[in-house]
Amino acid sequence: MPKHPADHQQLALFRALPSTDMALRDSQDLMAYPFFSLGKSRRTAPIHFEAGNVKLTVEGVPEHGIATIWDADVLIWAASQIVEARDEGIQPSRLMAATPYEILRFTQRGTGQTDYLMLKAALDRLQSTTVATSIRQAAGKRLHRFSWISEWKDHVRADGRSDGIELILADWFFSGVMDSALVLTLDPGYFRLSGGIERWLYRLVRKHGGRQLDGWRFDLRHLHLKSGSLQRYSDFAVQLRHLVRRRPMPGYSLAIERSGATDWLRFRPWSPATPESHLSTGNGDKPVDRLCTDSGIQPHATRGIARNGLG
Repeated sequence: MPKHPADHQQLALFRALPSTDMALRDSQDLMAYPFFSLGKSRRTAPIHFEAGNVKLTVEGVPEHGIATIWDADVLIWAASQIVEARDEGIQPSRLMAATPYEILRFTQRGTGQTDYLMLKAALDRLQSTTVATSIRQAAGKRLHRFSWISEWKDHVRADGRSDGIELILADWFFSGVMDSALVLTLDPGYFRLSGGIERWLYRLVRKHGGRQLDGWRFDLRHLHLKSGSLQRYSDFAVQLRHLVRRRPMPGYSLAIERSGATDWLRFRPWSPATPESHLSTGNGDKPVDRLCTDSGIQPHATRGIARNGLG
């Protein structure tokens, strides 16, 4: 692994806080755009997305593939730690230290040797995945290029067990999390979502839905492009319809609507009268007076790691 001594010299080490009852936080940018592979098999085909002023390319190496939506649990853990520290008046840092046990427990995963090895594989994918994006870059500037983790290392005891992990987060990710306007809470039920499409969809719904009582909706074909999925549109649409019938989204109701020749996915928070309303999350985007639609990009105003997830 390449070393970057300057990073270690300039960054103060931030030791992870106790995470019992810590709220889950996520970056709105990561929730809104296709940064991650949605499948569990290794993906080496790049993700390309472009709409309006937003450009995004995600690439992986053949050895590890692109970081997956399950690998992103590590970033959710990191974002939760950063926001919690900031709110408590503690200075967080891109240089973070924690035990594998702490990360695995926070993300509601097992803590055995297999889980630990899968965590290491997730860290490798996050480190080897490269991103180039125009998001949060001034118009006319070059794309910002980074890896989710610039480097990480494992402290191993004499008996071969891990004594702790240190990692350095990308500045692009860290600065986004430090901006409270660009962070949202997630429902704890998120970690119980097992499918890549449903995890991606929940994050997108959470980002755009918030508590807007009149909801939001997306053109299904645009959703397909926004997911970065390698599935054919017809297969993607069938899977979305299955998800709507199962209603797996914590805090939100889903419905498929047809208008002319266009299929739409509509979502809105559970109403207070709905039994599932206790799953609803905190505030998201500002309320609207009517159902909003999106066939493009909205502006920015708006288990540790699982045994069956990271493999």
